[in-house]
Amino acid sequence: MKRLLAVLAFALFAVSSPVSAAPKQADVIIRHVTLVDVEAAKAAPEQAVVLHGGDIVAVGPDAAIARTWRAKQRVDGKGKFLIPGLWDMHVHFGGGPDLIDENKALLPLYVANGITTIRDASGDLPDQVLGWRSEIAGGRLFGPRLLTSGAKIEGIAPLWKGTIEVGSEADVDAALVRLRDRDKVDFVKITDSTLKPELFLYALGKAKALGLRTSGHIPMALTVQQAVDAGISSIEHLDYAYNAGAKDEAAIAADFAAGRIDRAEANRRLDAGFDRATAMAAYRRFAAKGVFVTPTLNGSRIIAYLDRDDHSKDAGLAYIGPKLRKTYEWRVERAAKADAAAIAARHKQIEDVGTILPMLAEAGVPIIAGTDAGFLNSFNYPGFGLHDELALFVDKGLTPAQALASATRAGPAWFGWLDRYGAIKPGMAADLVLLTRNPLDDIAATRAIDTVIMRGTVHDRAGLDTMLADTKARVAAWDAAAKP
Repeated sequence: MKRLLAVLAFALFAVSSPVSAAPKQADVIIRHVTLVDVEAAKAAPEQAVVLHGGDIVAVGPDAAIARTWRAKQRVDGKGKFLIPGLWDMHVHFGGGPDLIDENKALLPLYVANGITTIRDASGDLPDQVLGWRSEIAGGRLFGPRLLTSGAKIEGIAPLWKGTIEVGSEADVDAALVRLRDRDKVDFVKITDSTLKPELFLYALGKAKALGLRTSGHIPMALTVQQAVDAGISSIEHLDYAYNAGAKDEAAIAADFAAGRIDRAEANRRLDAGFDRATAMAAYRRFAAKGVFVTPTLNGSRIIAYLDRDDHSKDAGLAYIGPKLRKTYEWRVERAAKADAAAIAARHKQIEDVGTILPMLAEAGVPIIAGTDAGFLNSFNYPGFGLHDELALFVDKGLTPAQALASATRAGPAWFGWLDRYGAIKPGMAADLVLLTRNPLDDIAATRAIDTVIMRGTVHDRAGLDTMLADTKARVAAWDAAAKP
């Protein structure tokens, strides 16, 4: 609030001081641009936007702004469309200590793709990522604003590395205090590899009591509604939301918990029991509880169709280091072991799951754009993948405006920051993307990036191309060094 008042005071001084007849000085003016109001799904032509430091200080008709303001730098927005900076709310960094440099090299890829904020949903390099968060905030490392959960909370001896292992309520209490007080995480990630279901629910409730937002993977032995009632803030991956639409979800969870069925049979029954009326009732409860859903649909689609799609010539591979590319093999090899029936089942599953996206929107559930890009997640390329995710959202039934909101407003809304991000008006952060086409007409326009402005600094097309070229050159050097 103090920052907002300071920005507004600066703008007010500029237009109301006794010498206001003289144009006031700012850092950047974007002229003759069409502003995209994401919330209202409208575009206003021939506008101008004034930036001072990392803040937007004035917005209005171009002619009026031109009379009042001058700036050190002018950006020509003629024929272009200005949107708030994009957010990717589900990314990963990991693969072990040997992959730290290759993970760090991914950061510019987000900026080059118009992504000014990312939410790290935990990997196995939590301490490094916490360090990068501080370095980016302090201007010592180039990259998008980085928000992170730090180490995820898990059970004892879990599948995933980079975790805080908990086996009791006391362990959960200690983990949450560490994450809040020592690591000062932006949210808490809780996963279900070996975590006891009762501790999963306890952790959600305790985190909420401590004022910490939570996201995670819901144990098969619980219903989705149990997690919602316990206080989960965002459901990661669309298949969990799909499971909530099964008529007999509670019975399936109970059978799985008792060991009467395995995971494959539980998933088969959940899919067979899906019912639209049941699903809509569940999704309305999500909305009433303020629960968001991050579909990560593109990552799931890639894995589902690994048998069909050849990724060997993907342009994105040139930006991924050799050790990170090596981590892709795990999922590729798992997919290759599936028989024809299993392949058909995973194709059907991804198509079925995608049908609930417009249902969630109809029920009022906020949908967050997140890619799941990072180590292990084969051919899901950091930065580029967000545009694929948005295209899938529209393909599955969202409007371009809804898809755009998922990547510009839903993230800030989840954190409670819509007073600072997600719109273009005075007092908001100077995180902006200038496009050559209107994303309200065609969501593919988010790829048509002319300029990215991050924390008030302008990165034109040439600068963005340099970021991409530099990353590609580093990967090429790593590849050369790895050859025998």
